[in-house]
Amino acid sequence: MSEAEPTFEQAQTELEQIVERLERGQVPLDEAIALWERGEQLHAFCRGKLDAAQGKIEELASRLPAEPRPDPPSA
Repeated sequence: MSEAEPTFEQAQTELEQIVERLERGQVPLDEAIALWERGEQLHAFCRGKLDAAQGKIEELASRLPAEPRPDPPSA
């Protein structure tokens, strides 16, 4: 992404718009190819952001003290 980096939400919105345009099937071939390539870039960007967020959440969760598990109900 050569421009200023978008937020996850901006990239997701742009990707959704690209998918909608491609699904309509009214885009000329050359433009469809360019949109597909942009969509792949946005997908990779969003996946990277999600992976980083998941890693951060796992790191934060590992800092929490383990909570005791409740005893199962007796029958």
